[in-house]
Amino acid sequence: MASVREAALARRSAPKVTDAAPDDAELLELLGVAERVADHAALRPWRTIALRGAARERLGSALVAASGFEGHAAEMLAAKPLRAPLVLALVLSPRFHPKAPEWEQLAAAAGVGHLLSLLLDEAGWGVMWRTGPFTRHPAVAEMHELGPGEQLLGWLYVGGRPDGGRPGRPSERPAPRFSSID
Repeated sequence: MASVREAALARRSAPKVTDAAPDDAELLELLGVAERVADHAALRPWRTIALRGAARERLGSALVAASGFEGHAAEMLAAKPLRAPLVLALVLSPRFHPKAPEWEQLAAAAGVGHLLSLLLDEAGWGVMWRTGPFTRHPAVAEMHELGPGEQLLGWLYVGGRPDGGRPGRPSERPAPRFSSID
């Protein structure tokens, strides 16, 4: 088993994936681990929605409705959710708590998404977190059946890795953004 450091260093976004995808049992196992993130007051202010098959087509239609695009641009946008056999919607479901403000809950929900992407990558799946200008549009929220106050954080596009490998990562990385105050 890889260390957290090794998993983070090995992680790659996979912009192209095959038609293979984890089943619900594997997803539940990985979510059980991802949901161990720091969560002030144990509110669990997130949920994950798996979109497969026709649900991805409905997402494409919702994106087109949100965009107002027509013709070729609408066709291109509608096809985006079909790039992966599994699209995992990451949802912030904030709850009122006097000591856990919504920004902390957003950080926890984003932490679940990031950790889930690391776990999927480590398990051998291709994964890429995607968003876009229509992520928070009412038509897209309606398609996901979001409740009052819920917000979509984006989608993890998940599928098999082409040829089983990871895309390369540039050897030169920018220096970490870091400062110290004494």
